[in-house]
Amino acid sequence: MAGNSDPLTPRAKLAVTAGKAVAAASRAAGRGSGSVIGGRVALKLDPDLLARLAQNLDVVLVSATNGKTTTTRLIAEALRAAGPVVSNALGANMPAGITSALAGGSDARYGVIEVDEKYLAGVARDTDPKCIALLNLSRDQLDRAAETRMLAENWREGLAGSKAVIVANADDPLVVWAASSSPNVIWVAAGQMWKDDAWSCPACGGVMQRPGDDWFCGECGFRRPTPTWALSGDHVLDPHGSAWPIHLQLPGRANKANAASSAAVAAVFGVPPQVALERMYQVQAVAGRYDVVQFQGRDLRLLLAKNPAGWLETFSLIDPPPAPVILSVNARGADGTDTSWLWDVDYTRLTGHPIFVIGDRKLDLAVRLEVANQHFQVCDNLDQAVQMCPPGRIEVIANYTAFQDLRRRVGN
Repeated sequence: MAGNSDPLTPRAKLAVTAGKAVAAASRAAGRGSGSVIGGRVALKLDPDLLARLAQNLDVVLVSATNGKTTTTRLIAEALRAAGPVVSNALGANMPAGITSALAGGSDARYGVIEVDEKYLAGVARDTDPKCIALLNLSRDQLDRAAETRMLAENWREGLAGSKAVIVANADDPLVVWAASSSPNVIWVAAGQMWKDDAWSCPACGGVMQRPGDDWFCGECGFRRPTPTWALSGDHVLDPHGSAWPIHLQLPGRANKANAASSAAVAAVFGVPPQVALERMYQVQAVAGRYDVVQFQGRDLRLLLAKNPAGWLETFSLIDPPPAPVILSVNARGADGTDTSWLWDVDYTRLTGHPIFVIGDRKLDLAVRLEVANQHFQVCDNLDQAVQMCPPGRIEVIANYTAFQDLRRRVGN
């Protein structure tokens, strides 16, 4: 084994080199970033590569159903105040993509890593993180993801006794249940708009009571912990009671909540809230999300919403009626092929907006909008929808693969 400056064995170096070569070939062939295929090849050659690459890094893991990619970006910006950062900023968040990202950061001091919910326990085992941020858990990819209570149980078991500092959302009972097996938790009052996955107690199955912003189980006494950090309007309150203003270029309450959690994570590494929050202002868009693009002479704002909780947050930040809205839903592998989640979204919030529907599953969405008494038109593609939109900035809301399709079409 090499000294501290170079923890890689000859085999690990070969794996990294081969992975980068395969990734470069994949990019040259126009098949995306190549990070996943490159990581797979590297891990085949050295199954311990992820652990080796993480060895000299102070690692932060970020996991949640919504907001992982954005929060990872915000934390990475904040920690750059303290040293070089390597991060899987493009959202390849399973072991192969994570390995690929870390292989590219040889001079980094910090590793800020977004992790798919189902892989959190395994990645935590491999990377020995100093800090883990847990933001929320809600229904997503119904055909593939375990029911949310089971995911919380997996987190709880996987993180039990972890040496990491867990930064967790005190307002999400599933996250609290998952984090409370850990000896060192910092609770953040980050809020929870979507509550439909947390009406029964994850500890005993009893009915949750939710007076105001509080929550508790009347049967077993499981209750909201007292937070030491909180989102309060446009400010983050730190453990000393100081209020720090949040200035973001990213819209919406959810991103302020992400910033509050990110400030708590940055403080674990000695970066003060004021410095952390000032640096977060640099983030304008995340992998195309929130970008405003010109297309056919119109301004389009691209918004990603992958599941009911995400749609609810997105509806809260779009321009008021009569701003035109284009909705696009696919049900390919990466989205989950079951579209029954559309019935969990409250589309009456779009009343007053002219709505245009595109995407592979536009007819499923049309039926849902019909039941919600919304006025809409089904279109063949983005070009046709944009041509039919009345004046004003167009809000375009899409789920995962539909969002990628849109970005390709508008050249973003």
